[in-house]
Amino acid sequence: MVFQRLVLVLFLVISFSCNSYAAERQTPIVNAVAKARDAVVNIRTEKVVQRRSRPFFGFGDSIFDQFFQEMMPPRSFKTQSLGSGVIIDAEGHILTNAHVVDKASKIFIALSDNQPELEAKLIGKDNRIDLAILQIIKKGKYPFLPPARSDDLLLGETIIAIGNPLGLGHSITTGIVSSLKRRIRVDRVHSSVFIQTDALINPGNSGGPLININGELIGINTAIARQAQGIGFSIPIDTAKRVMGDLIRYGRVRRGFLGMQVGPVSPAFVRSAGESGVLVEEVEDDSPAEKAGLVVADVILNIDGIPIASPEEYHSLLQTYTPGAGLDFTLLRGMKKLKKKVELTALPDDYLLSYTRRVFGFELKEKQDGLVLSKVIKGSSAERAGLRRGDLVVKINDAPVETLPEYQAALEYHLDRRTLTFTVVRGNVAYLVELP
Repeated sequence: MVFQRLVLVLFLVISFSCNSYAAERQTPIVNAVAKARDAVVNIRTEKVVQRRSRPFFGFGDSIFDQFFQEMMPPRSFKTQSLGSGVIIDAEGHILTNAHVVDKASKIFIALSDNQPELEAKLIGKDNRIDLAILQIIKKGKYPFLPPARSDDLLLGETIIAIGNPLGLGHSITTGIVSSLKRRIRVDRVHSSVFIQTDALINPGNSGGPLININGELIGINTAIARQAQGIGFSIPIDTAKRVMGDLIRYGRVRRGFLGMQVGPVSPAFVRSAGESGVLVEEVEDDSPAEKAGLVVADVILNIDGIPIASPEEYHSLLQTYTPGAGLDFTLLRGMKKLKKKVELTALPDDYLLSYTRRVFGFELKEKQDGLVLSKVIKGSSAERAGLRRGDLVVKINDAPVETLPEYQAALEYHLDRRTLTFTVVRGNVAYLVELP
């Protein structure tokens, strides 16, 4: 009996010591991961790709091979890709990158508790901002991590990236914030502002959460610079919060209307002022810009504290704001710095068609053959480019257009481009025309 009591006491002492030792290792990072990890999901997508098989014979001539290859029936293949996401509410809405689910025919997600995969559907996405919202089809109450804020980040503070690189399940990397608002060009036209860290972010981590030491959601990881070793980029959660409502409600990010055209400033201005900006070249009557007091020749230096150095940066930033958003402009008028608060509105009804008449110089009518130029305005860019009434418009840049709604959607998407390329068909000949 005495021996049994001694064994019991010894067991309790060892257990207490082990628990005490484990408690000492309960660091803030451990607690933050424990708070966030259940909301992180692995995303697997299936895409159906059609390809034409090569003919079983060859002529040794690429022209003939291509001719017979085009005659072969297309075959369908399924491809898979992996990524990450984070559940942002109990209803199962998932925030991730748009490129993770781009062109997916089916989307499956796996929770952290080893349950069978669940199917999800795409609710909305915007490829320019690289954000998408999914929703788990099966109804239920899901663990979630609500968006926090990223405007109070500190240089050097500890951050944690959680994701699914190479389909290995949850992987966790840590680092520090090395830049709060790093602007990176993401394609030939658009740039975006990111949180830069030294946490490892691989392609499989794309769409996963970036959290702070308190386990709060402060960003969405994105892999955009594979050649950059030891550098990670994340979309600030404040950017995501501005567009999430539109993605859920409309399936897209609506364009905010400001009613202002900008252009570059001269190198002489940059040298004299010591900072860059964009020049206000036109302010439309009764527009939000006019009501806020902006005038032609103002130089916009920054928006919401983010420096603006070119029209491309200006338009890329504006696309992350939706109608109803308020923007704080810092501008230079003459030698005086001013602050202006501007509230975006939705595009006015018929604005895109009136913009077409005013800027490009033609009118469109939808017919059975497609979109036909019903009028070319005298002295306009369209007339100088040689367009004629009856010409068929089939593309804006790379976007095919056959109906007025498709035309308006394509024009809205490219409205920040000062010059657009129209594919116009006359007879059996197609022309590329840049306007204005």
